[in-house]
Amino acid sequence: MSTITTKDGTEIFYKDWGKGQPVVFSHGWPLSGDAWDVQMLFLSSHGYRTIAHDRRGHGRSAQPWDGNDMDTYADDLAELIEKLDLRDVVLVGHSTGGGEVAHYIGRHGTARVAKVVLVGAVPPQMLKTANNPGGLPLEVFDGIRAGVLADRSQFYKDLAAGAFYGFNRPGAKTSHGLVDSFWLQGMAGGLKGQYDCIEQFSAVDYTGDLKKIDVPTLIVHGDDDQVVPIDNAGRRSAEIVANATLKVYAGAPHGLASTHADQLNADLLAFIEGKG
Repeated sequence: MSTITTKDGTEIFYKDWGKGQPVVFSHGWPLSGDAWDVQMLFLSSHGYRTIAHDRRGHGRSAQPWDGNDMDTYADDLAELIEKLDLRDVVLVGHSTGGGEVAHYIGRHGTARVAKVVLVGAVPPQMLKTANNPGGLPLEVFDGIRAGVLADRSQFYKDLAAGAFYGFNRPGAKTSHGLVDSFWLQGMAGGLKGQYDCIEQFSAVDYTGDLKKIDVPTLIVHGDDDQVVPIDNAGRRSAEIVANATLKVYAGAPHGLASTHADQLNADLLAFIEGKG
């Protein structure tokens, strides 16, 4: 397996496909880099080098007790980019991975970054606070924590079979294979890291990070995202990022990289090539 070892001794798994300008993917919770396989295969087949890592505590990466926080996630991403000596990078982040991408830029800048894509991403902030009245109440995230602690396996199956891919909508046809894939990726990670990550995707305020993004940015969000509602996420991020284009996928759920893969692939390629 391809891995790097971070400054605190944590082993981070990554996969590295193709040749050309690098496109680096950051996955959502509680998944792994495998969530991006369809996009990676597509872009690598079109002349790009695609790289996806498993966040610490997730997938095939190590499961440390400490460091399961967004500062460290962003620094892990920086170490991966620097150790592979990647330049002119296109950063793509989904959900929690969108927070990771934004926070990477907040902490490390855009010297190595050409473009950014945020897909169903959590910024600027998910949790409802005095400064973020449109966010989701704390009880939502406490419920996620309780579900993960009580029966992580069943919680992941229910999330995938329900809101994540929109399979709970009337007339929706459930892909049991997609549910199984979500569950498999989730259960490959560790309870401690995934539990800690809930705080990171919900409570961290990424507004300052978004303001530091100074490269062309594509924001993709489904208007039927039941996990990260578009109005307080994609639409607000598009207002904060200086050079952002917002693409709204009508009827698309949170897991649109799977349910709307062809549409996203085409939009990614067009954006990277400067044609959309």
